[in-house]
Amino acid sequence: MNILTVEHISKSYGEKVLFKDASFGMEDQDKIGIVGVNGTGKSTFLRIIAGLEKPDEGQISSGNGVRIRTLAQNPDYDPEMTVLQQVFQGNDPQMKVVRDYTETMDLLDLDPSNEEVLERLLDLNQEMDALQAWNLESEAKIILNKLGLTQFEALMGTLSGGQRKRVALANALIQPCELLILDEPTNHIDTDSVAWLEQYLQKRRGALLMITHDRYFLDRVANVMLELDYGRLFRYQANYSAFLELKADREDREASTEHKRQNLLRSELAWMRKGPKARSTKQKARIDRYEELKDQQVVQRAGSMDMSVASSRLGRKILEIDHLHKTNNDVTLIKDLTYIAVPEDRVGIVGPNGSGKSTLLNLIAGRLEPDGGEISLGSTVKIGYFTQEHQEMNEKQRVIEYIKEVAEIITTSDGSTITAGAMLERFLFPPVLQWTPIAKLSGGEKRRLYLLRVLMGAPNVLLLDEPTNDLDIQTLAVLEQYLDEFPGVVFTVSHDRYFLDRTVDKIVAFEGNGVLRVHVGSYSEYEEWMSKNVTKGSDRKRVDQPSEPVSKPTPEPKEPVKPVSSTEKVKFSFKEQREFDQIDSLIQAAEQNIVALNTQMENSYSDSARLQELMLKLQEAQQELEHLMERWTYLNELADKM
Repeated sequence: MNILTVEHISKSYGEKVLFKDASFGMEDQDKIGIVGVNGTGKSTFLRIIAGLEKPDEGQISSGNGVRIRTLAQNPDYDPEMTVLQQVFQGNDPQMKVVRDYTETMDLLDLDPSNEEVLERLLDLNQEMDALQAWNLESEAKIILNKLGLTQFEALMGTLSGGQRKRVALANALIQPCELLILDEPTNHIDTDSVAWLEQYLQKRRGALLMITHDRYFLDRVANVMLELDYGRLFRYQANYSAFLELKADREDREASTEHKRQNLLRSELAWMRKGPKARSTKQKARIDRYEELKDQQVVQRAGSMDMSVASSRLGRKILEIDHLHKTNNDVTLIKDLTYIAVPEDRVGIVGPNGSGKSTLLNLIAGRLEPDGGEISLGSTVKIGYFTQEHQEMNEKQRVIEYIKEVAEIITTSDGSTITAGAMLERFLFPPVLQWTPIAKLSGGEKRRLYLLRVLMGAPNVLLLDEPTNDLDIQTLAVLEQYLDEFPGVVFTVSHDRYFLDRTVDKIVAFEGNGVLRVHVGSYSEYEEWMSKNVTKGSDRKRVDQPSEPVSKPTPEPKEPVKPVSSTEKVKFSFKEQREFDQIDSLIQAAEQNIVALNTQMENSYSDSARLQELMLKLQEAQQELEHLMERWTYLNELADKM
């Protein structure tokens, strides 16, 4: 069933055309991924679809009763609200009644004998019953937990930008709607949360429209791809992998058509140079055809970005970490870590949000001091640090001036030289854009510019903190090619599983309480090894440090690099099997208990002592239901793996 129709929409900012005459339709089960180079207007396109911005031309129509919910790239928030209060912001009746119910419960805690509050609570109980909203708070807490947020009463103003983005994501996921719009939903969440979100959206009923740079995520969730390409919109009935093939076919056809057009134009140009006069209808038609061919707009495709910038020479000693300790607010982040970097090391750093990944990079970069142990760098080490935080830029400065501050000319690996302007062109900054003030760039274009500035410094040790955030897929592909040829050492923090598989051959995993595991192999191999060993219930041999510091180019890991194939299957324990068999009936009984308690409360309006007693029982019943819902989620996820 069609739920949304987009007809001939166009959008420009000044002379810059983002997209023109874009049309597509959306069915109720479409899960659409949008791709395109930074600056092509993907986020603007989403805002227009969501009704948050007007197109210059065209129209958008949705079916009757179609509710649209949106996760913006930079969501708004109230700094005085708690996490749970922020999650329940929205105009949906269920969201509103839960919000009112929670606020009324807080008032009752302050004044348990207030008759007006008790009466209001009874009315809200009836509304909660009518709207079937009792499970909404439990569902919200489960989603927040899955996204790595457990402090439900924390004030929004005390959270980091990444944490606030996750609260906004939970708010978008919990709101009932027919169309969910997500702008970069995988930014600022760890790899476990990305995997959970992937499964959640796969199973979720309803339409989905999203922008994401995560190629595994696109491949596994999207069944339709939209591409914004030089102002044009293309639709592909395919996931990301199939889209790449279809896109290549389209560009081949376009190249063939353009070749024929050029041949015909040359022929017509030769005829025109003879100076024909439009005396006959035939001659006039031929002149008109020439003018039409000449005026046709041709997409000038940028070549692949060549990032073959030479790095500085790297000596024998690179980086030595010796019994490193680091705490933050009495929480141990790193405990007794020893590590020796080897030539061409490619290390991916993973772990839950807040576990200390960025802290480790800051320690290596010398921006933080360790609480114990030491980090020693070789005398030839030149660090290039691409940080996760927003980079302060002089918004009035022009693009080329920003790059020339680092180097006006650089030397490539083959000894040739390239000017700053030529390098900018290779980074999809054409000459006309190079003299544009930085303030006019999109967020993704600014990140790409910042990346070029880091690489122009010719580092030999690269520290990359969430490099995939806000970069388009084309830039990521070229960065991956650059890292293939980069002769130095790379440490990268990333939640992007594709990027990790593509670029690293060693994983350092934060496992909590300062414990780090060093695993030799790709991220997928590490994930498979962990899944096998944890599922089997075997002792997880946590590695505070390698028993011998890794100091050879081809170290022999104590743990197997690749999991040994096994015929053992995941299975429930006897207790879990019994719980799995009973969990649905237990949840049903808990829900019926809540309904019964609400009925008793309605009949006890005149007895305040009895009403307070029932309120306490209701709170306990709701907590029990919440616990059962969490167990249901865990057991069903385990069952899916069998």
